[in-house]
Amino acid sequence: MSRTELAEMIEAGTVVVVDALPAAPYANRHLPGAVNLTIEDIADAGQVLPDRTAAIVTYSTDSACGRGPELARALTGAGYANVRNYAEGIAGWAAAGLPLETGG
Repeated sequence: MSRTELAEMIEAGTVVVVDALPAAPYANRHLPGAVNLTIEDIADAGQVLPDRTAAIVTYSTDSACGRGPELARALTGAGYANVRNYAEGIAGWAAAGLPLETGG
């Protein structure tokens, strides 16, 4: 998915953005409104992502990081119907000068 498409979805509030990185990097910076869920915590997906029909976009560091795609596959396997991955990750988002949030 493109950065522009994701930015539009975030702006419109039509997507649940999921940071697949561990808690410390997530707290340091994440995409606006992102929730944190790692592959190691996939058992908690139902609590973090209660709507299995929602549009969900995962991301991680960049296109070389496998955490985002791995989480997207796991969520799809767990019955989530509309999961995509933003391959450019937080590095691509930040390099484009787009807003980030901190804290967790």
